[in-house]
Amino acid sequence: MNYPLLGTPKDSLDTPALCIDLPRFEANVDAAAALCRQHGVAWRPHAKCHKSPDVARRVVEAGAIGLTCAKLGEAEVFAAAGVSDLLIANYVVGPAKISRLVALAQKADPIICLDHLDQAEPISQAMVAAGQRVRAVIEIDLGMERAGVPPTAALPLARRLAALPGLRLVGIMGYEGHLLLVEDQREKAARIAEALGQLVATKERMLAAGLDCSIVSCGGTGSFPFAVAQPGITEVQAGGVIFMDAFYRHRCHIAGFEYALTLLTTVVGRPAPDRAIIDAGRKTMNIELHAPLVRHRPDIVVDRLSAEHGCLKLAPTAQDLKVGDRLELIPGYGDFTTVLHNCFYVLQHDRLVDIWPLAARGKLA
Repeated sequence: MNYPLLGTPKDSLDTPALCIDLPRFEANVDAAAALCRQHGVAWRPHAKCHKSPDVARRVVEAGAIGLTCAKLGEAEVFAAAGVSDLLIANYVVGPAKISRLVALAQKADPIICLDHLDQAEPISQAMVAAGQRVRAVIEIDLGMERAGVPPTAALPLARRLAALPGLRLVGIMGYEGHLLLVEDQREKAARIAEALGQLVATKERMLAAGLDCSIVSCGGTGSFPFAVAQPGITEVQAGGVIFMDAFYRHRCHIAGFEYALTLLTTVVGRPAPDRAIIDAGRKTMNIELHAPLVRHRPDIVVDRLSAEHGCLKLAPTAQDLKVGDRLELIPGYGDFTTVLHNCFYVLQHDRLVDIWPLAARGKLA
C-alpha cells in the first residue's frame, strides 16, 4: 500500500481514512490514567479497541500496567512489541493454542482466565512439561450470563486450580457489561456497585481460605467511572475511553473524554435533494450499536449503510452539500470500526504526523 507522506494536510488524505487526533488521544489517555491513580486502581486497558502496538506503547508509557487482550493472537502481537503484562480475557483451549501459550510464556508474563477445570488441566500439564508456570484468574459471572462461574462456585474451583502445578492462581475477573445501558445514572451506579460487590466478596472468601487474590479485574469504558471507584477492585480494563465514540457518549453517558477517533469521507453522489452518498459503508464503519455522527453537522444524519455506500439524510440547511465535499464522522462504536482498517492516520494540527498499523487486526485465534 502506498501511504501518504508525513506532513500531508488532513484535507488531502484519500478517503475513507480512519484518523486519530493526537492531542485529543493523548488527553484521553492522560485523563484515564489520572482517574485510575486518583482511586488507587491499576489501569490495564483493553487492546481490542485499537489492535496497535503504537497505541499500546503510549498507554503503557502513560501509566498502564499492561494490556487486556481479547485473543491469544493479540497477546502474541503485543508481546512481540515489548509489552509483557498481558491478560488474555478469553479461554485458551486446544493443543495448538496451548502450545502457543507455552511459547508466549517464555517471552512475556501472560495471565489466562478460566471458568472450568477442563480448561486448566491441559494448560497446567503443558506448562509443567516446559518447566514453566502461568498466571491465572477465575472469571466470575456478575449477571451478564455470558461466561464465568457464579460467585458461589468460585471458591471450590479456586481450590482445585491452586493445586495445579503449572498454574499460579493470582485472582479473579468479571465484567458488568449487562449494566452499561442503564439510563438513570444513580441506578446505574448502584447496580454496578452491587455487581462488583460480588467480585469483592469472592476475593474476601478466597483470601480467608488462604488463596492468592491479588488481582481483581473488571470494568469497561461504559462503566469506567463507576468501576474505578469500587472499593476492593485492583484494576480496570477500560480501553475504548482512549478514543471515545457515540455509543459510549450517548448510550452509556460517559463524559469527560474527547472524540479522538474520526473517519474522513467524501461525498460521491447527490441522487436527491435530501440524500447524499459517501464513500464509506459497512466495510468501513459499524452502525449496529449506534449510528456514526457527522462532526459539526447535526443537520446531516447517517441514515443507512450498504457494503461500500453510506446514505446520508440531509436537513434543508444541508442540501447545498456537493459531490466532492468531505465530511468527518465520529464512529458509532469504535471497537467495531477500527477492525475494518489497516492503519490509523495520526493527525496533529490537521497534518499527518504518523501512521500506526493495526498489527493485531485479524488475530482471531
